[in-house]
Amino acid sequence: MANMPISDIVATTIQNRSRSIADNVTQNNALLTRLNSANNIREISGGTVIFEELSYQENQNFGFYSGYDLLPVAAQSVISAAEFQLKQAAVSVPVSGLEYLQNAGRERMIDLLEARLKVAESTMANKLAAAIYGDGTADGGKSITGLNAAIPTDPTSGTYGGIDRASWSFWRSQAFDANVDGGSTTGITSANVQTFMNALWTKLIRGSDRPDLIVCDNQFWNAFMGSLQPQQRFTDPRSATLGFDSIKFMSADVVLDGGIGGACPANTAFFVNSKYLFWRPHRDRNMTTIGPERRFSINQDAEVQVMGWAGNLTCSGAQFQGRLFTT
Repeated sequence: MANMPISDIVATTIQNRSRSIADNVTQNNALLTRLNSANNIREISGGTVIFEELSYQENQNFGFYSGYDLLPVAAQSVISAAEFQLKQAAVSVPVSGLEYLQNAGRERMIDLLEARLKVAESTMANKLAAAIYGDGTADGGKSITGLNAAIPTDPTSGTYGGIDRASWSFWRSQAFDANVDGGSTTGITSANVQTFMNALWTKLIRGSDRPDLIVCDNQFWNAFMGSLQPQQRFTDPRSATLGFDSIKFMSADVVLDGGIGGACPANTAFFVNSKYLFWRPHRDRNMTTIGPERRFSINQDAEVQVMGWAGNLTCSGAQFQGRLFTT
């Protein structure tokens, strides 16, 4: 029973830090930072799946009329929902009995836990940030249904959010292959990058709907920056204050998510309309401890606390998202 105070301190510390840990995760990824600023981080309270309501067609009862003309009042089915699975992630914080003895005293134990928790936090932030670019098939299909699923290279096939893209054209994102659609034999370069961006941009505009964030890898970033060399560069102070270098294209921020440990696919830029993307963590599992509060090893002098997260990245408007890439 001598080790029980460790569990109390670890559990309490994680619980007290859960909000700051969640904030650290969002600030570690340009897309999540944008979703946070747009109030598109919405907690869920339960359910077997996450529903994202969407409008898939216009109301056919619209029409012009004159005088006593009959008005159309037929029943309309215009709202449906995409379904996303609840995904889970966890990172453990172990403490051995020897470490407890060596760090006797509350202050010393908190110092040890502070270091351990910082590593756990950064691990959680980095792993979730990388998983956001996945297609949901990693780790046996347990990973986040990320941008590779929401904005694939071939948006005419496959099922996303429970909706078959081959059957429903409204649920297809836009894609532009520099080699196939752009006729480039050299991929994306500083000489052609803005021409290709213009072509994709026009496919993503509907009234006031347009991309507000373009997330790219090293190669795309270098090509875009090279295209701006003869021009003055305009940065967005809002993005800069959040720790991301940003250059404007049209009204969208172009943000590098490459560098060391960048997870954005090579030679790729995602044109994101954050109005239709959502980060949906579970309110009871958003960087909190996973019970039981005390986990003791049967055959070791050690105990573990587990910090967990559950949720997914969801979408309510796939047709407003785009991808520029090279094959």
